[in-house]
Amino acid sequence: MREGKVWLGACGIVIRGEEALVVKKTYSGLKGQWSFPAGFVQEGETVDEAAVREVLEETGVEAVVRQVAGIRSGVIKGSISDNMVVFWMDYISGEPRPQEGEIAETCFKPIRELLTDPLSSTYLKIILPGYAKRESGMPGQTYDIDPVFQYTSYKIFK
Repeated sequence: MREGKVWLGACGIVIRGEEALVVKKTYSGLKGQWSFPAGFVQEGETVDEAAVREVLEETGVEAVVRQVAGIRSGVIKGSISDNMVVFWMDYISGEPRPQEGEIAETCFKPIRELLTDPLSSTYLKIILPGYAKRESGMPGQTYDIDPVFQYTSYKIFK
């Protein structure tokens, strides 16, 4: 969701064996760098649903959320609150193919190579070393919540 000066994004780190799914965007500050599939949360979806959607749209790969990897939060130029929830994801199916107009290249690359590749984004190099520690964990738990807020979907990841 990109509304005014508060942004909420979702990112999926898809792991297949000892490889991670990465993209090179055709735009933004990450243009030409290896990064993870990501984008803004849309109206009517949860942040984990946005991560699944963005991975599929940008790469053609189906994946399922395993657990939260982290939250990236920063302020751009002193005024824009830029927040992203990052998920570890497990590969389900599909071969990487770049989304026309947005993604120049996508592939599964060995994690060891990504950690030393000069074209890997800073965030990729910060978060990816933790991939081996991700739990076999449980996905977000869905709860029924007090009807006063009228949630149509409500999940907690821990």
